[in-house]
Amino acid sequence: MIRTFLKERRSWLLVFVLLQLLALLIAYLDSAMTYPAMLYYVFLSTVLFTTFVIVRYPRETKFFKELEERKHDLDLTSLPEPERPFEYLIDHNITEPIMELQEKSSAHHLRLEQEKDELLSWIHEVKTPLTAMHLIIDRVEDRELKAQLTHEWLRVHLLLDQQLHQKRMPFIENDLYVEKVELEPLLHSEINTLRSWCMQKGIGFDVDLSITTVLSDAKWLGFILRQLLTNAVKYSEQGSDITVISREHKGQASLQVIDRGRGIEPRDLPRIFEKGFTSTSQHHDTAATGMGLYLAKKSAAPLHIEIDVQSTPGSGATFTLTFPKANEFIEIQGV
Repeated sequence: MIRTFLKERRSWLLVFVLLQLLALLIAYLDSAMTYPAMLYYVFLSTVLFTTFVIVRYPRETKFFKELEERKHDLDLTSLPEPERPFEYLIDHNITEPIMELQEKSSAHHLRLEQEKDELLSWIHEVKTPLTAMHLIIDRVEDRELKAQLTHEWLRVHLLLDQQLHQKRMPFIENDLYVEKVELEPLLHSEINTLRSWCMQKGIGFDVDLSITTVLSDAKWLGFILRQLLTNAVKYSEQGSDITVISREHKGQASLQVIDRGRGIEPRDLPRIFEKGFTSTSQHHDTAATGMGLYLAKKSAAPLHIEIDVQSTPGSGATFTLTFPKANEFIEIQGV
């Protein structure tokens, strides 16, 4: 701060030095003035000026020191109290935009909350006619037509489910209840939801669960599995099987979802969990939204679940969920 202060006052310091040099020059040229007396004057004025600078330094830099040390946030209470005209000017130019920004931020936040509540309400309202539609489809006698209608109904159902969980995602910590979750009934429930789609494609499931229980939140784990299973069914070849395996490795439970579909290109692997990313090799695929794996990854983070993927183009993909160790149970409960 001393260097900054001197740099700020360098023009004043330069003027003082020039004045002292001017006084010495006049004493040198004017024989009426004794040169030693002028040197004495220059010495005294320099001492006085130096003392003045030392005294003024803490008073003039106090405001700026506090300003420099405060956190770079929008908390107006952390701003130092101004004491001088220029400090008041700086304080005014800082506080006014922050207050205006806070007002706009509050208004935008309120509007977003209203839109979120309206969308959640709309999704819940849509579920009623969607359920009625499913009951109507069940009464359709034409088997082929029934399968097509069920498939389209399932797509709408899954998209609404994605949208619902996406809106709840920012508040997922408030919705978690970590407990021992039975994998088998949870998997069977999610597979049963996709049954009509699997029957249409002739896809079967091979489930081998060495580990039957894991530490997690049943609702959000179900959502994560739904995204992985939906992804596996979507990209599996006609008449192929999807394998679901649970194992334990180094005290951690893992669950693998293995499909035998088109696989993922190596250049796409680092990006498949990014929001909106679909594919570089199948960029024309308009059915893909690029949200399923993104939401699965984002939902897994608060649960301390790691999602990894391995894939060979043309040979399918393997998605692995690695659950936290038993001694992390208390840590997750604190989320």
